[in-house]
Amino acid sequence: MRKTLAILAALAVLPAGVAFADDDCRVPMVDWQPREAVSRLAADKGWIVRRIKIDDGCYEVDGHDAAGRAIEAKIHPGTLQVIDLEYEEDDHGGDRGRVPAGR
Repeated sequence: MRKTLAILAALAVLPAGVAFADDDCRVPMVDWQPREAVSRLAADKGWIVRRIKIDDGCYEVDGHDAAGRAIEAKIHPGTLQVIDLEYEEDDHGGDRGRVPAGR
């Protein structure tokens, strides 16, 4: 019983986002930026866009960065903030890397 109370007390002091973090975007469609804004964001970053789709309620951009590396970027639909950026494996067996948001 004490162990259960200690765990519940620890969870109570954690911010809700930490305890139940996920990578889904929960934004009403009325608050979404248009796809054209996502295209402009990508162009400003030097990305060549192959496809823009919606995944888990977020925009997802597949394409290449300015250096020609294949990327997959998850974009917040309301703020256009880059939530996640992954470098995809290249044709030569290169490593797949992930860049934390904000870098």
